[in-house]
Amino acid sequence: MSEAHRNAVVTGASSGIGAATARALAAAGYQVICAARRVERIEALAAEIGGLAVRCDVTDESEVRRLADRVGRTLDVLVNNAGGAFGSDVVAEARAEDWRAMYEVNVIGALNVTKVLLPALVASGDGLLVNIGSTAGRVAYEGGGGYTAAKHGVAVMTETLRLELVGQPVRITEIAPGMVKTEEFGLVRFGGDEAKRDAVYEGVNDPLTADDIADAVAWVATRPPHVNVDLMVVKPRAQAAQHKVHREA
Repeated sequence: MSEAHRNAVVTGASSGIGAATARALAAAGYQVICAARRVERIEALAAEIGGLAVRCDVTDESEVRRLADRVGRTLDVLVNNAGGAFGSDVVAEARAEDWRAMYEVNVIGALNVTKVLLPALVASGDGLLVNIGSTAGRVAYEGGGGYTAAKHGVAVMTETLRLELVGQPVRITEIAPGMVKTEEFGLVRFGGDEAKRDAVYEGVNDPLTADDIADAVAWVATRPPHVNVDLMVVKPRAQAAQHKVHREA
């Protein structure tokens, strides 16, 4: 099957990395199913790229099953992008509901979607599953306990799938971005506080953008079938580690 007739699903496609990834895969010739809760946004995106919009809360199993019904028998690419961070409290002051919400959307959400769409990926004969992780899934940092715990879960789930599906016609990849500046991620994390969001990137020349991560997804998706990119860690030049970021005066 030619690239022009292949299909892809991107969850969390209403903004940020998800929306950029949907555009990048469409540009690479995929028909993209844009899945997210905010229907008006994904409908506009789908109209822009010639794709399909499907409302889907990845934590709701009934909505995930409806997504699978819209996909059909085969699927070439699944990008589990839906996720988020809520709060930045230290562990001793953390809210259990924030941790629970992060685990639900980042880990259980990816599990729900993977379970129902994995048969379609296998049926394609050359499926690709991409989980959008984070450098937070590799290194802990203060004030990020709940988010790092959730993203570590995504990392381990991806590694486990790679082991369990060896020999099947499915490639498994985790893309782990570092400092990515998007409009909404920080606002959600800091409860709408723009000053706190902006302080994260203060003095940092050229943090990553959503398009940078989307480009990485499209590159992985267009590798030959025998090439599996297990893990891609992508950071801006200014960021050497979670705690080591060069900031201009």
